[in-house]
Amino acid sequence: MKPTHKLIFILCMVLVLASIIYSCKKLHFHIWVQKTQHDAEETAVVLTQPKGAEVNRITVYDEQGFLLELDTKLPPELAYKYGNLSDEVCKPGYAAAKMASIYHKFRKVMPMFLDQNFKRLEKVNNYLPPFGFKTQEKVIEYILSATKHYRLRQELESLSCKRCIIVGNGGILFNKSLGSRIDGYDVVVRLNEAPVSGYSKDVGTKTTMRITYPEGAIQNTENYEKDSLFVFSAFKPLDFKWLRQMVFKEKVKGTEGFWKSVARRVPRDASEIRILNPYFIQEAAFQFIGLPFNNGLMGKGNIPTLGTVAITMALHNCDEVAVAGFGYNLNMPNAPLHYYEGVKMSAIKESWTHNIPKEKEFLRKLVKAKVITDLTNGI
Repeated sequence: MKPTHKLIFILCMVLVLASIIYSCKKLHFHIWVQKTQHDAEETAVVLTQPKGAEVNRITVYDEQGFLLELDTKLPPELAYKYGNLSDEVCKPGYAAAKMASIYHKFRKVMPMFLDQNFKRLEKVNNYLPPFGFKTQEKVIEYILSATKHYRLRQELESLSCKRCIIVGNGGILFNKSLGSRIDGYDVVVRLNEAPVSGYSKDVGTKTTMRITYPEGAIQNTENYEKDSLFVFSAFKPLDFKWLRQMVFKEKVKGTEGFWKSVARRVPRDASEIRILNPYFIQEAAFQFIGLPFNNGLMGKGNIPTLGTVAITMALHNCDEVAVAGFGYNLNMPNAPLHYYEGVKMSAIKESWTHNIPKEKEFLRKLVKAKVITDLTNGI
């Protein structure tokens, strides 16, 4: 090839290569501009959303993982299953299915009570009470060896569909005449020392279980209902020591760590005593309500009320869930706090452990989405 031809060939190759490089750079710049514009649009959207929301879910979920827009309509898959059933017919799996439709992280399978396999419960075995049972394994094993029963009574366990009601202690129950309606539920859950005798017109007579802790347990043994389960909920390690004394009918010793006097005797056979799964306290506090984690320890404002814990338990173990006697109206400080005593609503403001406004916000989500039914319309 002649030198001139060789030079022309090289120049052509250089021009072609330069053209390719220029085209690539221009294309890359165009793509980069488009991506920058797209990122800017996404950022603008994020700025209009609640703090902490994820980009691909910002218009759907709140910080706790609940749907932002809640309504009473059933999702298509649930409407097909439950839409044609009347209110009088128990809807199998309804509460859990409806809960999962508004809270995508919800998983139904979680046992109501601790049994002999309790150490396998990964979500609670690394936490101290009240959010788990760490350091209390031996005493729990000892207690369970005596109780020997870890479920509801057989006639309830055999039901294909269970309707449960959690009866709160709120003053809103007074003069509502809901007694017969409450007694119509398969499982009636009561809390702490709230009495039935003398208030049956408003609160009913039936008690399937009574959930409590040492300071909240009924102290007058004559006030215990017959045939109800005594369900223990621990909030501190000392509580398990107290339960052991109740189960084995021991003399109560070492009461210095309780914040008020405790029951000296529980008139129940060991077979009628259960230990509530502490997972429900953990889930209610950190997942549903969004209380301070505090390294997994009890702290100021991070303990849910026992009522909300009971509702959480029911969502996992009941097909339909109702409540009555719930709802603290802090705008009415002189209203009765409980239906059975004269303590005023203003007393709840002194609570160190609970966050009532945040808890009420969570319960309102459940009522608004018809996950639960509120008979007294206090939530």
